Amino acid sequence: MRRRRHRLSLLAVGSLLVPLIAVVLPATAAHAAEPTATFTKDQDWGTGYGGSYTVNNASSAALNNWVLEFDLPTGNSVASLWNATYTAASSHVTVKPPSWQTSIPAGGSYNFGFNIAYSGAYTPLKNCKLNGKPCDGTGSDTQAPTVPGNLRASLVGANGASLTWTASTDNVAVAGYDVYDGAAKVGSSATNSLSLTGLAVGTHTFTVVAYDSSSNRSAASGGAQLTVPQPPVDNQPPTVPGTPSVTGTSSSSISLSWTASTDNVGVVAYDVYNGSTIAKTVTTNAATVDGLAADTSYTFTVKARDAAGNTSGASGPVTGKTQQGGTTPGTTIGYFTQWSIYARGYSVKKLDTSGSAAKLNYLNYAFANIHPTTKQCFITNKAAGNDSDPNAGDGAGDAWADFGKGWDAGNSVAGTTDTWDQPLAGNFNQLKQLKAKYPNLKIQISIGGWSYSKWFSDAASTDASRKALVSSCIDMYIKGNLPVIDGRGGAGSAAGIFDGIDLDWEWPNSDGHLGNVFKPADKANYTLLAQEFRRQLDALGATTGKHYTLSAFLPADPAKVSAGIDIPGLFGAFDFATIQGYDYHGAWETTTNQQSAIKLAAGDPSTPDRQFSSEIAINAYLQGGAPKSKLTLGVPFYGRGWTGVPRGTTNGLFQTSTGPAPGTYENGYEDYHKLKDMAASGGYTIYRDPASGHAYIYNGTVLYTYDDPTEIARKAAWIKSQGLAGAMIWSFDGDTANGELMTALSNGLK
Repeated sequence: MRRRRHRLSLLAVGSLLVPLIAVVLPATAAHAAEPTATFTKDQDWGTGYGGSYTVNNASSAALNNWVLEFDLPTGNSVASLWNATYTAASSHVTVKPPSWQTSIPAGGSYNFGFNIAYSGAYTPLKNCKLNGKPCDGTGSDTQAPTVPGNLRASLVGANGASLTWTASTDNVAVAGYDVYDGAAKVGSSATNSLSLTGLAVGTHTFTVVAYDSSSNRSAASGGAQLTVPQPPVDNQPPTVPGTPSVTGTSSSSISLSWTASTDNVGVVAYDVYNGSTIAKTVTTNAATVDGLAADTSYTFTVKARDAAGNTSGASGPVTGKTQQGGTTPGTTIGYFTQWSIYARGYSVKKLDTSGSAAKLNYLNYAFANIHPTTKQCFITNKAAGNDSDPNAGDGAGDAWADFGKGWDAGNSVAGTTDTWDQPLAGNFNQLKQLKAKYPNLKIQISIGGWSYSKWFSDAASTDASRKALVSSCIDMYIKGNLPVIDGRGGAGSAAGIFDGIDLDWEWPNSDGHLGNVFKPADKANYTLLAQEFRRQLDALGATTGKHYTLSAFLPADPAKVSAGIDIPGLFGAFDFATIQGYDYHGAWETTTNQQSAIKLAAGDPSTPDRQFSSEIAINAYLQGGAPKSKLTLGVPFYGRGWTGVPRGTTNGLFQTSTGPAPGTYENGYEDYHKLKDMAASGGYTIYRDPASGHAYIYNGTVLYTYDDPTEIARKAAWIKSQGLAGAMIWSFDGDTANGELMTALSNGLK
């Protein structure tokens, strides 16, 4: 079958706000001046912050292909960066201009933004340089700061230290201090103090060195000694934890809490036992045990440990039961495409006015992208390239459509006009209004798709990269911590919109879009990635009291299923998964055929490895152990077509063609409502195959295979007869203004 489901089109000309282009500033004095870069921190949410650098060209000549460098403090990393390109080598970050803005005119400026993730306390970025010179424009500063004085060290607790010293001075400014224990650097500080923990038993000699933004370093301070004494022997175990209580459940997890233990020195950990096996180790008196089977009872106990390895007795037992897996029969899931607001003019409000929203259980918003460098979720403004470009989706996004575009009252779900200063606008705010009107509707952010799946393989390749991807996606979409772009967004601005995550990796260990990364390890890594999403979503749910859903879009081709889909492993993490029910054939082939038949059509001339149907696809998963209660089938709200098709003996079916049929947005592809108009205009005849369950229209030259209300109703009846969970729609913008395909599907699934 076709390796693609859809493409992410180029954004309409003029509809994407070009991010932060260079602007000419008022003329300054005629004397030569160095270019500078100014840092601004605009938000901080405790585990990360948003900031930007503005490169100012105060010189009299254009600044071409500038290079800005800075160092990250310990425990900091770049989560995302937009309006520029960057590389990171250990803690050193190098930023270069984007391809669309390589030059800053004399008197002009350019701004790029970023999100920094950090642990511990916020620490400023260090050693900023623009084209090899300090970012503050001081040029070649060679004068080192004065030596820090009066270093003092005092013992804190059993093995900590508090260090203070007299601040240094500098001809420009002191940027910070490095603290050494003998020859080993043990910390850095932007102020004249530092706290250390976890020091080894023995005598330590500390010194301090000051540095400035030009990397000039002072001589070392005088030493300060501190002795960490041998701790007393601890043979006393912690007290027994209180009997746990079950605080929450999902189909794959049980959350627990208990009364904390006490200890003569201190409790350092709790081991949660599932029977005689440790299922989870935590440092607080609460835990979520995940990776469990649905609709199953488990009994847990807890033991406390101290730093000396003393272990308490077991708590009393508690038994909890996971929820049933799967979804309610008759579930409907549909994709709203980010770009439908452009040429198609399909807004979130039309989901309401068409009646589709009232018939919908889950809405998937397509698509979030994975950053080519950080391999994490990010949002930016950059149009995707041509679909034939292997790098088409690299760094692409449409923040303006997501949360930047203002909607007027006439096109708003709530009938209100967006204001210039509200932090959230665009599709996201319209989805928020839709949820307010339909409180039972669940909305998921869909990650990947045809154009944005390139970096899934790399992002899933290690435990660290999986954790980073999952954490970034949850932080941005579930917690709603959007970057600030053109005055919109900010910490928590999108909170409460998305109820879960939909994974659209096209395809693990199989080719998809030209240039996609795929490898044999994908099959195992996809399961690990799904389990990591499930763990982190459940952990968040344990604090909010909410179950966050996880779903996926999976291939129909049995060869792709075998190559990249670990059915038991994946379905243990998913609430449900959609199997592709379309694109079985299309104009990438020269012979006409069906694109979404329920069963293999009689006379199909395809080779055995290219014969596809919904029955074949669903059976591939059922035979692999997938539960019917978690399987949904995708249905198309569009058709695939050919031109130059002779009638033959089959009214155009299974005949040769001269190429793709004309299409409004893409040759060989047409939305259902346009196909309906074509059929009604005369010249076309509708043909059906009730045995295999498909239809097409043909006028003697052009043939389009598609689903109309009759075939949608037939497909819904088949889904019910198979005991599947429901159906998924790609995509709403192909339906009529009154949602006739959605109505046929909803009525058929009841």
